[in-house]
Amino acid sequence: MSTFQTLVAIDCSKHVEKKGKFSYLSWPFAVRMLRENAPDATWTVSRFDGLPFQTTPCGTFVEVSVTVGGITLAQIHPVLNANNKPIAEPTAFDINTSIQRCLVKAIALHGLGLYIYAGEDLPNPTADAEVSEADAIADVEKLQELRSAALEGIDALKTAWKALDEAQRTRLADDLPALKKAATAANNATSKAA
Repeated sequence: MSTFQTLVAIDCSKHVEKKGKFSYLSWPFAVRMLRENAPDATWTVSRFDGLPFQTTPCGTFVEVSVTVGGITLAQIHPVLNANNKPIAEPTAFDINTSIQRCLVKAIALHGLGLYIYAGEDLPNPTADAEVSEADAIADVEKLQELRSAALEGIDALKTAWKALDEAQRTRLADDLPALKKAATAANNATSKAA
């Protein structure tokens, strides 16, 4: 039996976790199963100018290659939030999380838990239809307003955030940590200047 056949036959159902509405395989379980069934396996996190990620106009990406039995398969993974949307300004934690997800998917290319990811690349018309074009345009405008408010400090950001309706707050929630960070930095700069 090939290593692929061995790995693809492993029942991963007890180790599937949910994040939002998406299922994924726990990375510690994936690494353990890989090492137990293919002890010669190795993996590499790609570097881009020395960094473990690459930022492009489309977003930030990581890449992991896994070698099993002399066969190297690579996976490229965008840095995503819990809703599988790109993160505009990812933190080190966001990048590390994407590297672990990418590692699991690269392992899946060798068979382990491959079935979990079947169909994930298919469009979800109901999810895409939830946000109308008008709402998307309004969200971009509101995000610009929130960024401007953040540069004025945390109080201005709080006021601007409270002015949003509940649906906008839900859609823009993933941007809030970066906005808070900018607002805190603005407050710190103002305090130092005083």
